[in-house]
Amino acid sequence: MHEIVTLQLGQRANYLATHFWNLQESYFTYDGEDESPVDHDVHFRPGIGADGAETFTPRTLIYDLKGAFGTLRKQNALYELTEGMSLGQGLWDGKEIIQQQTPIIQSDYQKSLDAGLPAPSLTSDTVRYWSDYNRLFYHPRSIVQLNDYELNSKLMPFEDWNIGEDLFSDLDKEHDLLDRDVRPFAEECDQLRAIQLFTSSDDAWGGFSAKYIDRLRDEYGKKAIWVWAIEAGSKVSRQAQLKRDINKARSIYNISPQSSLYTPIIDPPSHIPSTVQFDPQSEWQTTALISSAMESVTLPTRLRSFHDFEASLAGDDGTHKIFELQSSVTIGDDDDAIYREPTNEAQGSEQEAPKSQKYFDLDFTYDGHGSSNAHIFNQVQVLRGFQIDRNDASIHQKDLGLVRKQRFYDSAPMFQSFHAPLPFLILDSYPSNLFPGAKQKKINVLAALTSSSRTAERIKSMETVAGRIIGIDEREALVNGLGEIRESYETERMSDSEFDDE
Repeated sequence: MHEIVTLQLGQRANYLATHFWNLQESYFTYDGEDESPVDHDVHFRPGIGADGAETFTPRTLIYDLKGAFGTLRKQNALYELTEGMSLGQGLWDGKEIIQQQTPIIQSDYQKSLDAGLPAPSLTSDTVRYWSDYNRLFYHPRSIVQLNDYELNSKLMPFEDWNIGEDLFSDLDKEHDLLDRDVRPFAEECDQLRAIQLFTSSDDAWGGFSAKYIDRLRDEYGKKAIWVWAIEAGSKVSRQAQLKRDINKARSIYNISPQSSLYTPIIDPPSHIPSTVQFDPQSEWQTTALISSAMESVTLPTRLRSFHDFEASLAGDDGTHKIFELQSSVTIGDDDDAIYREPTNEAQGSEQEAPKSQKYFDLDFTYDGHGSSNAHIFNQVQVLRGFQIDRNDASIHQKDLGLVRKQRFYDSAPMFQSFHAPLPFLILDSYPSNLFPGAKQKKINVLAALTSSSRTAERIKSMETVAGRIIGIDEREALVNGLGEIRESYETERMSDSEFDDE
């Protein structure tokens, strides 16, 4: 067994991760049903509830600020017998005055789930917190509220990257967060495969994550660390945007070298095809769209039939760790939707392996900018729900190592595709109108992780901003560090022309 431990850091991360966990819960099968192709032990842990019954809960840690959890309690129906335990009188024998905040009213959706009734349709108005559409029970150890800061506080906003660093350092000094939070989950694993982080990267959570990942890398040096780094795509003032840009630069500089996979995600992207409709002001809706790509592209990590996803990410040399998240969606009314690979002149030979591609309907990392001239170093594609229509199936049965060597010698991009017949399900916790026309509550998705020269172009702009704004004590290290990362994503053409004037 190869388990994955997940960390969710912050409000935007928890909106996305909640969609992720709802989808994992939907893959469970019960008596009389065929066995699920998804290995649930990858992301779920067995346990014993307060009443002695067996439980199966996500292998995750959920961090958020005070006031961000909504109606989600640390104890729940599986563990509620531990609630209400008296802590004793202690040394104080005077009169107690208990002050309580106004309780948050449970949403109708959650009331229906608790009562076992059909859930009502959710809307942007009825989803106030990410817990309003959560379908799972979590272990009490999974819930970690950080009381030093409050959600959406005007007095002490959680926006400055350095604030996140300081908060982690203070908490870690007091509790040792790895010992208290991560180690219990990691030690339950037979063979820990990877640590997956959902985090925002353009606010204080970027600094918090950087410190956390530094500690994780020291403790679990050889384990894969996958980071989904969410960036706000909404329009803000110039000053606020500059702060975001600096935070993103610091996150890439500090986190990407420590990661096995670092994927920036714009929430939401501005270039949206006509087949997608959503409210850009609703994090519930925007992260639902992101989850269709993110959950699809990681599907091979939990399917019983695939075992070499990490090798595909590493490519030929393992140096390109910053990936772009992209996808295309096909809305079919039946299971007969056929995927046909895009054709071009270079694909005329029957002896060639399938090619990587540059164009997708949705680009969550660079929002479609600069894709036409980009050089692809490595691409991993996942097709789900499609039937495959390929002219020569024997091409795809070749030895994977031999194919990789051939691509390396030909200076061709590294490429691997995975196919799963499992479609992406439109759950009742998902926006019902996100993909108009999905009549059977399922869609087919082509999702990809791509490492390309576009990363060099984006980091170059970050260097420029950092060189103008960052204080002199940090400027040299940050600009030089970004430059080193950028160089590994430059092609020979870029090095000889665009960057020669530096």
